[in-house]
Amino acid sequence: MRFGMVTTFYPPFSYGGDATYVRSLAKALVEQGHEVDVIASTQAYLIRSKDSDYVVPSWEDGVIVSRIRSSARLLAPLVSQQTGLPGFHGPALKRFFAARFDVLHFHNVSLMGGPGVLHMGQAPVRLMSLHDHWLICPTHVLWKNRSRACDKRTCFTCTIRSGLPPQLWRYTGLRDWSLESIDRLLAPSHSTAEAHRMNGITAPIEVLPLFSSVEAPTEPVSQHPRRILFVGRVTALKGIEGLLRVVAQMPDIELLVIGQGELRPALTAGYAKHPNIRFLGKVEQHQLAQYYASAAAVVLPTLVPETFGLAVVEAAACGTPAIVAKSSGGAVELVETTGGGLLYGGDEELGAAIRRVTEDRPLRDELGVRARVGYEQRYTKKQHVAGYLRQIEDILQDKS
Repeated sequence: MRFGMVTTFYPPFSYGGDATYVRSLAKALVEQGHEVDVIASTQAYLIRSKDSDYVVPSWEDGVIVSRIRSSARLLAPLVSQQTGLPGFHGPALKRFFAARFDVLHFHNVSLMGGPGVLHMGQAPVRLMSLHDHWLICPTHVLWKNRSRACDKRTCFTCTIRSGLPPQLWRYTGLRDWSLESIDRLLAPSHSTAEAHRMNGITAPIEVLPLFSSVEAPTEPVSQHPRRILFVGRVTALKGIEGLLRVVAQMPDIELLVIGQGELRPALTAGYAKHPNIRFLGKVEQHQLAQYYASAAAVVLPTLVPETFGLAVVEAAACGTPAIVAKSSGGAVELVETTGGGLLYGGDEELGAAIRRVTEDRPLRDELGVRARVGYEQRYTKKQHVAGYLRQIEDILQDKS
């Protein structure tokens, strides 16, 4: 089959797990003999990134990648964000959709054409993945007024207080009209599916958990029984400040913070006097596996509902348990499903959970085994791709 994938971000011009997933899925499909074309926007990435705009090949790992460059430059993604339509991206998207695809799969399209792009192109099967909460939240992450988890819908004022231009298309029928062309929405967790249903999404939603592209090291890794990890964006909504506050009072615990984000410079300076806390920045996947395997646990202190919690599954692939905030949505499901971790609420419970996994070695090892078994049973690439292709077969069967 030939797959067409539409996404705002695609590595190396990308942030977070959604782009990593698109590349991993595309590569996995190519490995099975399918053809995959991806279209993404380099300019959308450069809105917030200071990285140099270097050239990458258009053929990567067998995936054909088209990267949109418009003479309108940064105005192109801004127009899509404001209008919910392709705008300046229209010509490039029309060229992409001129090809004949068996499956069109839309991912994060917020700056690629908004909901309006969902009606473009033709294919027997049309999918959309819910990588975040963009369909129901202008901030994408249910982070209200840049200060707390969303507890009540006040989207217009929240957008302004969050420093985002108000999107008037959200007060029209554009979203629901565009979703009529989608056969199925794929949610990575039950909590994500339910959140969308409760907020007015009537399109069919099926749960398809993601998979880890991080593989356990093949060689033995030195264990650090008092080491814990944070892996993700270094931003307020990820709960990093609370984790740092707790670990700063635990000088015998080593915390490695892996990832980039707007808070990293200030937090690095603020915790410079704490030698047990180190900020490593961006780490390549093969190195990431080494860190996971060496640690007692990974901590996910997110303050808003995660759609999935990829770091939990990546750690599980390496036999490492997770300590997860009860507020973190889909990540809670992972711990409850596998039994490979601990849940906590508040600083005191977080500190106690860290003590348990770093001081009770039998408990840590038992949780690690459960995490690894859960990964093998539910979250491998093989199982995900098989489930993904079954979704497509079901749609085709229903239509026939």
